[in-house]
Amino acid sequence: MAKLEVACFNEQSAIIAAKEGADRIELCEDYSLGGITPQLETLQAIKKESDIPVYTMIRPRGGDFVYTEKEFEMMKSHLLQLKEAGADGFVFGILTKDQKLDLDKNKELVEMTSGLPCTFHRAFDRIEYKQEALEEIISCGFTTLLTSGGEHSAMEGLENLKLLKVQAGNRLTILVGGGVRSHNVLVFKNDFDFVHSACIRTGTQIIDVKELRNLKKKLNPNFN
Repeated sequence: MAKLEVACFNEQSAIIAAKEGADRIELCEDYSLGGITPQLETLQAIKKESDIPVYTMIRPRGGDFVYTEKEFEMMKSHLLQLKEAGADGFVFGILTKDQKLDLDKNKELVEMTSGLPCTFHRAFDRIEYKQEALEEIISCGFTTLLTSGGEHSAMEGLENLKLLKVQAGNRLTILVGGGVRSHNVLVFKNDFDFVHSACIRTGTQIIDVKELRNLKKKLNPNFN
């Protein structure tokens, strides 16, 4: 039975997602930028309201995933603060200028979590040699890879996603993301353990409760 991670961009959406049956929250801010590091206070407020696992984004800005030393220091500082505030895991991804995995920086951040689970996010979809990158991601200590299989949407990348899952085996979870909604989630349900969706109403950053419930129902027919 596949589980559902919901990307939430504010406290209100995260609390709704928790109450409506999400299995995990990816907490970030600013949907228009693709998600950046959330405020400390947002995480603290959510943890007071719910015990749902919350993985926080560590991303200092929108745009590419190549960071200056100053930005990297900022990422390390944010990670430690959010860890102290009760984050259950982290989501990040750092690339080199030639769009390869930055092994040293990613590994350093993973090690700073002191064993908390880490997801390498869709920066992966910009990497050309994905089989090699997957092995490097595993070697860094990541437990999850969020990907659309290198395509614009997970539907387009379905065959690639299946190949990545076979390669990863039980070493890492492939988290399917990129246009996953209630009308197509059944395509992924039987082959993957975890799917990722923002479930937001068009033009907003607020959860569409009906869509979230429909997604959960498709993933688990016994859900009510």
